[in-house]
Amino acid sequence: MTETVIIFVLIYVDDIIVTGNNVAELNDFIVRLNKHFSLKDLGALHYFLGIEAYRDETGLYLTQTKYIAEILDRYDMLNVKPCPTPMITGKTLSKTDGTMLSNPTMYRSAIGALQYLCHTRPDIAFAVNKLSQFLQTPTTSHWSGVKRVLRYLKGTLHYGLHISYCERLNLVGYSDADWGCCPDDRRSIAGYCVYLGDSLVSWSSKKQAVVSRSSTESEYRALAHVASEITWIKSLLKEFQFKLLERPVTWCDNISASALASNPVYHARTEHIEIDVHFVRDKVLKKELEIRYIPTSDQIADCLTKSITQSRFQVLVDKLGVKISPHRLRGGVKNLNG
Repeated sequence: MTETVIIFVLIYVDDIIVTGNNVAELNDFIVRLNKHFSLKDLGALHYFLGIEAYRDETGLYLTQTKYIAEILDRYDMLNVKPCPTPMITGKTLSKTDGTMLSNPTMYRSAIGALQYLCHTRPDIAFAVNKLSQFLQTPTTSHWSGVKRVLRYLKGTLHYGLHISYCERLNLVGYSDADWGCCPDDRRSIAGYCVYLGDSLVSWSSKKQAVVSRSSTESEYRALAHVASEITWIKSLLKEFQFKLLERPVTWCDNISASALASNPVYHARTEHIEIDVHFVRDKVLKKELEIRYIPTSDQIADCLTKSITQSRFQVLVDKLGVKISPHRLRGGVKNLNG
């Protein structure tokens, strides 16, 4: 049987990653590409757009150690005491907290830097999303929140996303929402994470655009978002000629929201979320998606919607695949956290 040769090319300005499933064809492609463009082959992938890549027998580690060190140095946080979590448990930030910053540009710059760091650190996604809501009028309390995140990063300098090997590659999603949690406008925070096999490939923590009139509504909107993301990932895998052997599954910790996906009896009371209802229900009826209930205690997306205790945070971060990389960059960043 003839092997299907697949080559992927990722280009950003003048940086290029080329990979594929056939080494001979891959090398031939690079040679042919070099005939038309001036190239410098740097060998195996180690560093790309501020993201460090390290491969071992367990899989691939994606970290931003050098980038974190630069952020800490920029805000004079290299020698601070680390924190175990990126946010204080039980404290909800508001627009009215603290006094206005005299230099809001510094706050906005820090948030921009942290947003890029979320590419490999889903564990800070909720904190960064929450702090991003105060870019217009940041206060001293909001800046303290930024410094809390930086202190957490100081203690987890070498952590990053672990992409592990897995024989069964199926799509699994988790969706969650914290109903009416914002003290300023009572909108909910929705979060989701999607796994391909055992590896996290997509995640989100975001305030919902409208006020939900019930926890079921906010949970269902979150469910619709993860269903949309899974649909996009499926189409991407199809372009790669990769066929999923199992139906994607999404886990939700709200029984009523799970029932809405397949029970038309509930629809008469949900006109205000009708589009989301029909979008998810169509996916379920076409057997393109399966919705299952999961207890809140096992909901991985919980850390993407609220600040939680240190012990629970550490458990969920490990399930997200955020682990310490066995690799250490040479230079001044390797001993920052002892």
